Order: sequence, then C-alpha cells, then structure tokens
Amino acid sequence: MSKISKFMCRAAAVCAAIAAASDASAWEYNRGRTAFKITGYGTAGIFEPDFADPDFVGDWRVRAQMNYAVARGQSLGLVYAIDALALDYDKPLREAFAFWEWSRYGRIELGMTDSIARKLGVGLPDVGGLRVNDQSLVYKKISPDGPIISDTTLSSGRYALRMNLASMPTRGVQYGLSVAGLTDDYDFVVDAGLKIRRPRGKVKTAFALGASFMENPDNYRAEMYAPRVTADWRAQVSAGMNLQYNSWIWGVSARVIYDENPIGPQSDGIAAGTGVSYDLLNYSVSLSYLFTDTGIWGDAPNYDDHTVIASFRYKYSQNVDGWISTGLSTSQAFLSAGMRLTF
Repeated sequence: MSKISKFMCRAAAVCAAIAAASDASAWEYNRGRTAFKITGYGTAGIFEPDFADPDFVGDWRVRAQMNYAVARGQSLGLVYAIDALALDYDKPLREAFAFWEWSRYGRIELGMTDSIARKLGVGLPDVGGLRVNDQSLVYKKISPDGPIISDTTLSSGRYALRMNLASMPTRGVQYGLSVAGLTDDYDFVVDAGLKIRRPRGKVKTAFALGASFMENPDNYRAEMYAPRVTADWRAQVSAGMNLQYNSWIWGVSARVIYDENPIGPQSDGIAAGTGVSYDLLNYSVSLSYLFTDTGIWGDAPNYDDHTVIASFRYKYSQNVDGWISTGLSTSQAFLSAGMRLTF
C-alpha cells in the first residue's frame, strides 16, 4: 500500500470516530432578560511531515457567554473561553471579561481578551483545520529553523487586564481603542483598530487597519514561535483586505513589528500573506501563502520562511465537516486531514 493510501486510511479512521456527532448544536438558555449560550469546536486529525511518521493534530475551543438585558437596547454580559492555544501558553483561559453593550453607541469590554485591533482585523482565506490565522499548527508540527511571526493579524496579547472600546458599525464603518496593563510583561499597551465593510453589491469588500504601541516589554512572550521580547518599546501596524465575488474570496494582509533597542534574540520583523477560496454547495477549497521575515531591523542575522497551504473541506452536515490540507513549510512538505465538530 502506498504512503498516500495509508494516509487516507488513517484519515478515514479519525473521521469515523467523530462523524456520529453530526447532530450537535450550541446549548442555549433564555428566560426573561437572561440569555446563556455555549459554543465551540473540536478538530481531530493526523499530520504527516514529508508524508511519513504520522502524528496526531488537534485543536478545540469552548466559549460561554451570558447576557442580561438591563434596558431596551442595553445589555450586560460575561464571557469565558478556553482553547488549545491557551494551554500551549500554560494559561487557564483564552478570554474572561465582562461587557456592556449599547446598541446606539457601542460596546465596552473589561477583562482578559484580544485587543480591538485584532478583533477588527482581516486574515487570510482558509478552509482547512490548521489554524492559519492564529499561530498555525503547521509550525507546531514542523519546527522552523529560526524564529517566525506566525500570522498577519496584529496581536498584543490577551492575558493581561484590558479595556476595549468599540463603536457600533455605522454605514459599514467600525472602530475602537484598547488599553492594557497591570502585568509584569510590560508597562502598558495601547491598540487602535478600524474596519470598513461594503457587504452589498456584486463585489463585497472588507478593509482593516490596526496599530499598537507597547511600553517597556520585559521578557514578554508575544509569539509562540519567536523569542521573548525585552526592549524599550514595541510598535506594530497591520492592514488587510478581503474581496468577495460570488463564491470567490481573495484576501491579502500584512503585519509589521518594530522593537526599539531589543535585548537578546530579535523577534520583530514582518509577516505578509495572500490567499483565495472558493465555495460550491458543500465543498470548499482554498490556497494560502504566508511569508515571514524575523529580525530584519537589527544587526543580527534575519530568518525568513515561506509557507503554502492548499486545503479542501466537505461539509458533511450542519455541524460536522472533514478537511484535507497539504503544503510546504520550512522546506518540508506535509499532508494533514481530519474532522471538525462545531456546536
């Protein structure tokens, strides 16, 4: 039996293990002014670098949200979420924050969560299960030869006390500001985000801009696959665009990171990418490309990496779909497949 045939047999075994859960759905409770909802997903599959030596690949997230309507158009709420990436950082949560939402003006969030620049960001089209837009699982299974910036959407962390202010979308425009601190990782960080959507017409578009300034990062772990950061300050900018025409989606995004007077190995640089996806009935395909160049601002040698991922997804039911991804990263080819359950 060929390696490809063996891989498909292994993938089929993983798919069969969770296909029986095809009738799963979100759990909701509503009574009077109170609403409670639990959502999430789980991905299980196999990953084969160089089409050999299969390894398990998994990803998951569970998110709970409670809302209480205090008045017409106003609500208070709590959010708690945990996922596989948070555990990779040895954190007991991904998100834990309270919010106040006013339909006329916007939303205030207070707690541990992503900055508004990331929440309003635009990533790359991808239909696979390798988390291309959030510290991809590819780099977890294929270790790069040097440090990389693993995605193109701006991030200043989610594990410090943060306040997000976000406007309500008005004529397709939404903007916001974030402030975070009370942590040993840095003195403070300020982020800003802007998103412009044009969802009507034959061609639909979305544009996003983000900016961030961090004062005195001190042994701060900003990237899973890059060294910790100690510097006078860190500045970031990001930009992205998605363009949709019928079932086609094309996207491009980039992120630039600069550290002033860094100590130790450098982890600043650029990440840029582009991708395209196409949907037809229950089938979806995508092709994504990510380029990262780390350490380009200082005198130390820089490290660049190119990653290409082609993915195919079949939606088995409303809550279960299967995916196959293949590509090339750090000069090593890979093949991966699995199933995703959403609820």
